Amino acid sequence: MSALRVSTRNARFQQWESLLLNRTKRQRNGEFLVQGVRPITLAVEQGWTVRAWLYPSGRKLSRWAGDLLDRVAAQRVEMDPELLRELGDKVEQAPELIAVVALPAEDLGDVVVASDFLGVVFDRPTSPGNVGTLVRSADAFGAHCVIVSGHAADVYDPKAVRASTGSLFALPVVRAESAAAVLGWVRAQDVAVQVVGTDEHGTVRVDRHDLTGPTLLVVGNETAGMSAAWREACDTVVSIPIGGAASSLNAATAGSVVLYEAARQRG
Repeated sequence: MSALRVSTRNARFQQWESLLLNRTKRQRNGEFLVQGVRPITLAVEQGWTVRAWLYPSGRKLSRWAGDLLDRVAAQRVEMDPELLRELGDKVEQAPELIAVVALPAEDLGDVVVASDFLGVVFDRPTSPGNVGTLVRSADAFGAHCVIVSGHAADVYDPKAVRASTGSLFALPVVRAESAAAVLGWVRAQDVAVQVVGTDEHGTVRVDRHDLTGPTLLVVGNETAGMSAAWREACDTVVSIPIGGAASSLNAATAGSVVLYEAARQRG
């Protein structure tokens, strides 16, 4: 397959550049940029659609990159290394490969809720890095989905994708407009799902609450915590005992601790 060559900041380059910076453009174009060996590898292994491969002109590709280009049919783009470095957010040098990947269809109805269900809601997060970190922890500790609820940072922001280290491609991550939309879906399930909030002023220590049944964990906004709608919907609100001078934990860190406790209880 012949490669398109991009050596100037033309319209195509500007289109891809907008995917780095502009959430609206990502949604409108239905695609986002993926950087790094592990995230790209997992995207391909998990069957995500690659629309284009971007790689530096005049540089011999590794076996890993060459195999991907041969195995996954997509538009090939040889790009001036300095332009590719801008797309890769790399200060030192251009990345070897960037994938332009299609956004998936997102539907809560595709998430399977069974007797061992463990889901995570991140309520109105503002930091893409925290979104990616919590997705990574959810994957590591056996959760079945992550739901990003309300007006929130974009799951497909490059910082979120990088922070997930590829876990974004390995488990369902769904965006929902509101708590009401998620709760309507939860209540329509054939199994009863407990809704467990996390808060420094929670009424029960997390290690003293049973997390072995079908559970939806709610992690609140980094500054304001859970919204009133989520707080009202919770069956229980748990806290994490901490010491030292810290008054609280980072939202993604707190979510990770609760996910670990759920995984510990489940054996």
